[in-house]
Amino acid sequence: MNKIVKEFALADGRTISIETGKLAKQADGAVVVKMGDTMLLATVVAAQEGKENADFMPLTVEYREKYAAAGRFPGGFFKRETRPSDYEVLIARLVDRALRPLFPENFHAETQVIVTLISADKNMLPDCLAGLAASAALAVSDIPFNGPISEVRVCRIDGKFVVNPSMTDMENADLDIMVAASMDNIMMVEGEMKEVSEDVMVDAILFAHEAIKIQCQAQTDLVKMLGTPPVPREYSHETNDPDFKELLRKATYQKLYDVAKQGIANKKLRKENFGAVKEEFVATLSEEEQEEKKVLIGRYFHDVEKDAVRDATVENRTRVDGRKLDEIRPIWCEVDYLPAAHGSAIFTRGDTQSLTTVTLGSKLDEQVIDGAVIEDKVNFILHYNFPSFATGEVKPIRSTSRREIGHGNLALRALKNVLPSAEENLYTIRIVSDILESNGSSSMATVCAGTMALLDAGVKIKKPVSGIAMGLITDAKSGKYAILSDILGDEDHLGDMDFKVCGTKDGITACQMDIKVDGLSAALLHEALEQAKRGRLHILGEIQKTISEPRPDFKPFVPRIFQMKVPKEFIGAIIGPGGKIIQEMQRETGTKIVIEEIGEYGVVDIVADNVEARDAVIAKIKGITATPEVGEVYTGKVKNIMPFGAFVEILPNQDGLLHISEIDWTRLEKVEDALKVGDIIQVKLIGIDPKNGKIKLSRKVLLPKPESNHQKES
Repeated sequence: MNKIVKEFALADGRTISIETGKLAKQADGAVVVKMGDTMLLATVVAAQEGKENADFMPLTVEYREKYAAAGRFPGGFFKRETRPSDYEVLIARLVDRALRPLFPENFHAETQVIVTLISADKNMLPDCLAGLAASAALAVSDIPFNGPISEVRVCRIDGKFVVNPSMTDMENADLDIMVAASMDNIMMVEGEMKEVSEDVMVDAILFAHEAIKIQCQAQTDLVKMLGTPPVPREYSHETNDPDFKELLRKATYQKLYDVAKQGIANKKLRKENFGAVKEEFVATLSEEEQEEKKVLIGRYFHDVEKDAVRDATVENRTRVDGRKLDEIRPIWCEVDYLPAAHGSAIFTRGDTQSLTTVTLGSKLDEQVIDGAVIEDKVNFILHYNFPSFATGEVKPIRSTSRREIGHGNLALRALKNVLPSAEENLYTIRIVSDILESNGSSSMATVCAGTMALLDAGVKIKKPVSGIAMGLITDAKSGKYAILSDILGDEDHLGDMDFKVCGTKDGITACQMDIKVDGLSAALLHEALEQAKRGRLHILGEIQKTISEPRPDFKPFVPRIFQMKVPKEFIGAIIGPGGKIIQEMQRETGTKIVIEEIGEYGVVDIVADNVEARDAVIAKIKGITATPEVGEVYTGKVKNIMPFGAFVEILPNQDGLLHISEIDWTRLEKVEDALKVGDIIQVKLIGIDPKNGKIKLSRKVLLPKPESNHQKES
């Protein structure tokens, strides 16, 4: 064993160590990153050869948590880790987006990065260390990689930025972002905020970069400590023909540039015109050349088309669909489209369309999060679906994709901080966005449609939220650049930056940024954010033309929830033995009753379709929780008759003795002369025995007292 360890410190004195040479030595690269009690094992393995005719980087990034790391058993029948949770998928996506741009363009060997949580500090989220671990594993391997990079979490807590804070401290943060960067460049940003300004956003990113530089240097030092640094492996994953590439470029560049200059708004027609240029060139080749050069034609044509569109955009200051750089596509909206949904909205921007619904449920509908580190219940859920017909394609329907999970999470983070407080909102809220058309910015369409559907459902959100996707095209030679508002799918693919910004009129609530160009300056980032703000406010204005305030009430068919508190000692009485009492109440009234112990109280949620049912449950619960008081009059039911009197139930499960002498003013020989079991009568509580708590009742005191003979004679 040749264990090598590199340590470095965060600004607050906490240390992080990177260890290699001890575990998983048959992987091409393996490290263990440790901070406190949290430990991540990262491994990387790459095939020696690329797949034939591959023109992409077949990278797979996995993040997995071992429940044993936190001293826990997995839930479910099998008691073992199964498919990754949404949380694990989201962390894997963060790492993937940071690593992918830094592999050489012509490296196409299948590569797998696996980051595993092997020890967990329950007050520290491990996601902030995953990027560091993955990059360090690549750094100590011979896999070609233009790193190192690292990721950190930055939160603003009480006005100060903190790197990788504890989960306890994060509860007080108004900004929570993950930032990935190399020593010189920002690579990726994603996070949520509570309406922060653009200036605060930039300051947080720059603060994160300073911390990341230390982590990148630590990886460089670790490689030097190996003694013999790994030599990047040689590879030849592409067959190229420079002369043919130049021939294709000369034949097609200007024609593609001219198509881009035309500004064709129709996506299908624009695609056909670009395709016609390719077909015209292919027609000039012999059948043998067409077959022989098929792969090269596709690769080179893609590159030339990308260059032509980028050049046309920067030089002419117009877009491929004819818009100005900061122009937003036409928007139309509609709410209450689905009559049976609790809330619904259509948001259409250009060729991108979301049909979104809101469903309101009770605590029984909350989602249980059962992760190795995070155990929680959430009452706000957002699902994003992207069927293949949205882009006119035919694909099999499979399980939810990582992209769908990621886009849904971004929209959820954009909206969650404008929801009513827990005291104001008793519902579990589920938003579902179905993308029916897509040509860029479908996640931002989800944010906009989600806002409208919430308003349509009558949810009292604090402020409407809108979202916009920004793009960037730069020309390194001339120094010119173009910042694009509301980007198309094509512009996302060919651009140097994809920057999604969500927010209210007063600030940013969520963002996601992927940067593919070196040297993005703070000034350019400021400019992009300010342009995004103008676009965001424009879209917000269009939304508010359709709906600007929450409906005054929920729709008639939405279940109503009434919440009441009872002393916690009454929870058992309300539930009853084996749940008998609560089940009987639900059956008789058609309601759902949920009881949760919080502090000194039992919080009871009554979910009812009508006021009468709700009031019936409230009356029964008040009866159960009421305390008998001397002097009070009760309507009770005769439960049992004895020779000396009757037992009357005045409150649920609380009987009192009505002595035979207290039934009537006239003398009774038998109780049955006045009462029978099941009679409903009024009685007054006249005493409670201090020794045994037995209740004494009287009926006669509520009856008119008959006149005596003396009174009659008078």
